[in-house]
Amino acid sequence: MPSATATTSPGELTSEEFSGAVMAATSMFGDSTRRRMYLYIREAERGVTASEAAEHFELHPNVARHHLDKLAAGGYVEVAADPGEGRTGRPSKRYRVSLKAAPLAFPTRRNDLLVSLLGKALSLLPLAQAEAMAETVGEEYGRDLALSMSPGDGHRSLQSALHAVADALTAHGFAAHAEERPGVIAIISDACPFGDLSTQHPVICAVDRGIVRGMLRELHGDGADLVIPSLSTSRALGGDSCVTMV
Repeated sequence: MPSATATTSPGELTSEEFSGAVMAATSMFGDSTRRRMYLYIREAERGVTASEAAEHFELHPNVARHHLDKLAAGGYVEVAADPGEGRTGRPSKRYRVSLKAAPLAFPTRRNDLLVSLLGKALSLLPLAQAEAMAETVGEEYGRDLALSMSPGDGHRSLQSALHAVADALTAHGFAAHAEERPGVIAIISDACPFGDLSTQHPVICAVDRGIVRGMLRELHGDGADLVIPSLSTSRALGGDSCVTMV
């Protein structure tokens, strides 16, 4: 078993998981407007639309939508289409506090036994087959995650989609951010929810690469088929962080 597991009690966070949780909370709620907007949504029984949030906080609608989409990417709010009454055209989106997560609490420690079992099962397969399987699982999860963020929404620019992907990864324990580099955009993950297990079974890293691909296909549209995420640096292989180039 990983050394971190041997030195922590069941349910207790390792130092890496604690750092990732703090980074996720800081990234999401470090902005005072976003904190107040989240509390505003909590008090709204029917949820709020971007235009309602913009009016309440005296913001440009695009700014309000940016904060709401960031909360959605992190899993802190749920999004549903709101056709309204007597409206024509594309329905607006209504944002409600998610009932699936406790956003101000640290995440529950992963189930080491199941993740270890997954790693050992993948190690029995040929490397190419194991990576393909892990990436497929990640891609399916990423597509479902993106659909829950933007039901019936139009496609985003690649830059906007990648920032949403980084926010979603951060909420899942990767402590990720998007960074523009010459000719590419990098998604940099400073933590790994799989802990030491990813070092023992690096094939698991294909899961988060699949999440990136799946989310891009839903958020960026047809152009995402031309975008191939590639891992340039990996914590599992001795790097300081995981860097996915797009």
